Amino acid sequence: MLESSITKKGQTTLPKPVRETLGVQAGDRVRYVISDGMVCILPVRPISRLFGVLQHDGPAVTVEQMDEAVADGATEG
Repeated sequence: MLESSITKKGQTTLPKPVRETLGVQAGDRVRYVISDGMVCILPVRPISRLFGVLQHDGPAVTVEQMDEAVADGATEG
């Protein structure tokens, strides 16, 4: 179990294993989700970090091709 203390200003330092698990570093933001007396800390991912996450090696598709794929998927099932 990991612990940290709270300063008079209500601040704390996330222990290194927590920062590593969340993948956060100085300047990053975290979100606190409170539910049933428990608090979850989640990293806030800026949209810029998503650049390059999805890789596609083929040719670009048109909007019409995307619409057709969506329509085909909607009729399956």
